[in-house]
Amino acid sequence: MTKFWKIHDPSTDAHIFLIWWGIMSATLWIFLKELEEHVHIHIFERREAVWYESSDALNNAGTWHSALCELNYTPYKNWNIDTSKADAIMEKFEISKQFWSYLVWSKYLPHWNSFINHVPHMSIVFWEENRQFLRDRFEALKENQLFEDMIYTTEHTLLRKRFPLIMQDRNNDEIITATRSELWTDVNYWTLTRDMYDYLNTDERVHIHLHQEIVDLNQTPDWHWEVSIKDISWAGNNLRKMRAEFVFIWSWGTSIPLLAKSWVTEWCCYSGFPVDGQWLICSNPDVINQHHGKVYGLAEVWSPPMSVPHIDTRVINWKKTLLFWPYAWFTTKFLKHWSWTDLFTSLRWNNIIPLLTTWVKYRSLTKYLIWQVFQSKEQRFAALRKYYPNARYEDWHREHAWKRVQIIKKKSFLEGELQFWTEVVVSQDKTLAALLWASPWASTSVSIILELLESAFPQKMTSKKRQDVIKRMIPSYWVTLKENPTLAKQVRNSVHDTLDIHPGSFEKITWTFE
Repeated sequence: MTKFWKIHDPSTDAHIFLIWWGIMSATLWIFLKELEEHVHIHIFERREAVWYESSDALNNAGTWHSALCELNYTPYKNWNIDTSKADAIMEKFEISKQFWSYLVWSKYLPHWNSFINHVPHMSIVFWEENRQFLRDRFEALKENQLFEDMIYTTEHTLLRKRFPLIMQDRNNDEIITATRSELWTDVNYWTLTRDMYDYLNTDERVHIHLHQEIVDLNQTPDWHWEVSIKDISWAGNNLRKMRAEFVFIWSWGTSIPLLAKSWVTEWCCYSGFPVDGQWLICSNPDVINQHHGKVYGLAEVWSPPMSVPHIDTRVINWKKTLLFWPYAWFTTKFLKHWSWTDLFTSLRWNNIIPLLTTWVKYRSLTKYLIWQVFQSKEQRFAALRKYYPNARYEDWHREHAWKRVQIIKKKSFLEGELQFWTEVVVSQDKTLAALLWASPWASTSVSIILELLESAFPQKMTSKKRQDVIKRMIPSYWVTLKENPTLAKQVRNSVHDTLDIHPGSFEKITWTFE
């Protein structure tokens, strides 16, 4: 059971303010706790708890990104498969697993299988024209030892064994090709975030303020930040001000507007393109129990990367679930529990034109969202039946998932560029940082936070004492595992033993269903 949160209101200044909390802020604070002995942090959260938005299990679509099954991470380039993005994401996910293993080993996290479980990662394609792509991808990734457990098959006998739900009642002449990676995971970032906060809540250096909205922030002549805060749980004028040496903003609901209010020079480079995601969720335990894995397919030729279909086993609140994606919707909200005016309040004279030109430039995304809005129930269900032919309407229900805001970075006064990754923004004076996030963000959260620390505190992060601490937490940091196969095997075996990521570990648990 989640404990009540302590709420402090000391009159003294803080060293660091964290505005909006989730997996990123939790990761940042644990690093600061390990690296700094005397730092005090104030956390400001608008909701009644710190994990209700993007770190929530259903709001987070990227719970497993490790590049094993995501086909859009390995495109053709000059007639060859380009594995650079997949290699980089896998390296970062390995860093995240080492960090989580350290937290479990140090007793910071109570239950490893409350947030991470063994679930195979699989890719599947249909028709002859896609078979060669998957074969080329398999051959290219196998050159990296981090992908060595991947297998490739076109045999229906093996496919029926590994993909029973997907292969039901299919003709033996149907051309189907698949890859499968066995030693991989499902990560519930809601549970991971909650467990990290339960631990951090015992630290006297952490001061958590719930129901608090940041109204304004201004830099003082002595390079501190004065933050204006409103308690939204009380009526009337209850504005107060606090000071901090460093401010960290990590929410799309506040990042762009607060960057604009801060008047740091970096704010004018960004605007956002919000998208509403939706799941189909299975409610039939018999169906859920027939599928075990995260299975990715190929997006339609004209569709954006976020439309990649996948049917996934998930563990949410100790319940085994089965979800299908993709369904999207146009929205003006930046967060699930926020305001319909978010998009409009983020606009300024110097980012509105790049936003509009980007909408025109990326017509396929605009077309896809409009098409999704007007889809019928039958059309949505047809996408599921491509992967699960025997799907029945009564076994599935639709539910809103995340709000994803794609980054639009200003290239010129008239031009913007749509970016599909997480952007770390640090002010020139190193006193303010913000994360503008996209996919994959949670699975690579540890690498992102380390990048932020190195950008915001370059002198501190180069000290031998701090580097030794990081090396203890993440043995492979500053090393490329692809180029060090012996270390890669040692680190991976140790992490998988600590987290019990082994075939059969999932089946040892008696699951409930939803």
